[in-house]
Amino acid sequence: MNLSEINWDPNEAGTWPLPIKVATIVAICGLVFGAGVYYDTLDQLAALDASEKKELELKQSFETKQKKSINLPDYQQQLAQIETQLEDMIRQMPTKEEVASLLIDISQTGLASGLEFRLFKPGAPIRKDFYFELPINIEVIGKYEELGLFVSGLASLPRIVTVHDVNIIPESKDAKERKMRMNATVKTYNEGVKEETTAVKTKRGKK
Repeated sequence: MNLSEINWDPNEAGTWPLPIKVATIVAICGLVFGAGVYYDTLDQLAALDASEKKELELKQSFETKQKKSINLPDYQQQLAQIETQLEDMIRQMPTKEEVASLLIDISQTGLASGLEFRLFKPGAPIRKDFYFELPINIEVIGKYEELGLFVSGLASLPRIVTVHDVNIIPESKDAKERKMRMNATVKTYNEGVKEETTAVKTKRGKK
């Protein structure tokens, strides 16, 4: 078959040899199929892939929420325990009227432990999220065991008292005296948390 003798005019396609006709039809079908895939099927495949990813995300979200719903009674029990512990802590916080007597208790605890106070300076209340922090800067002199007895006595007070920024150094170079100087910040907390908690619960009840 001499290709140069073929009339390649599309209008004369009926006179083309059979192999040329078959090849032309296959080529046209391939172009049509390729165009269909490019302009339609690829978008559908992309949409399918996106849908599969979305389905996976939804399944994971469902499993997470299902686990939370199954554990809801445990969470509610934990919340009740936390609220009970919070109420217990609130009851251990001094009211504004009790702060003065608590300062006396702290001072008396130090004196009862055998310490000598060089500094006892209550600071201004510091507002926290749900309560007020009441710092007291102290400097005491005494033996090491007396210092330990003092800290232990603070922990035994009926109200919450914590000790921070402790710095202990020898007061005298004489080893026989064994006197130590302790600088620290004693903190207690007043009932601001109680007022705030009540307000929050009231707002929640209105909702």
